[in-house]
Amino acid sequence: MAAFARRKAQRLARPDPSRKRALDARAAEVARLLNARESFCTTSSCDGRVMVTVREGRERHGDDGTGIQKKNCTWLLVTHDPCVKGDVMTALKKATGDAVFKFEPFVLHVLCRELQDAQLLHSVAIDSGFRNSGITVGRGGKITMAVRSTHCLEVPLSHKGRLMVSEEYIEFLVHVANQKMEENIRRIDRFHKGLELALEAAVPADTLFPEGPEKSHSVYVHRRKRRPAREQADPSRELEPQDDTESSLGLLAEIMI
Repeated sequence: MAAFARRKAQRLARPDPSRKRALDARAAEVARLLNARESFCTTSSCDGRVMVTVREGRERHGDDGTGIQKKNCTWLLVTHDPCVKGDVMTALKKATGDAVFKFEPFVLHVLCRELQDAQLLHSVAIDSGFRNSGITVGRGGKITMAVRSTHCLEVPLSHKGRLMVSEEYIEFLVHVANQKMEENIRRIDRFHKGLELALEAAVPADTLFPEGPEKSHSVYVHRRKRRPAREQADPSRELEPQDDTESSLGLLAEIMI
């Protein structure tokens, strides 16, 4: 516990290594929510972006046979909001190499104190549409949860400075990218709201069960309203529909090892 707290303090004290030197607006809301909890520490994020990048110069193959090593990659256009064709065309005028049009969706990496913390976060991410999310356990037991999705877009536009597609096609690509951006924003919003609800519903087990074997079974339990004593004592009472069917939020909160 203390080791994770130290690692989190050191991580959050570091200067932002990104080109922007600041968190993206939509990602910042999620990061603040997670970092306010003792069990989580965000390490990197992007709330989604449309880009035109260009690779200048020659490609070379790695000596270890791992493939092409990309050198001198330049960003000609980067926006975290919907874009227009004119922005792309202006960026392409600067390209003398191979230009690529990209949409990259929301991504978030979070250090988690316990595996159950990562599982809770993973469940919310999957339910919010981030189907490529996953958990990794590294050296020393470091647990990282990555929130990712697969609705990316990457299309080559020019070769050695020569435009290889029509302006009509570029306009179509911009339309597709903007649709993906809108869906990306909706998923971030679902993720943020779902995370708020899941964290509110989840209570550390040791605060409710300070003693007894239940403590070792679950890190999180779901708050339930206490039934009247006469209902608890009546074995003949038929179950209500909500008694035998857990809500999706309950499934998120009651994570078992």
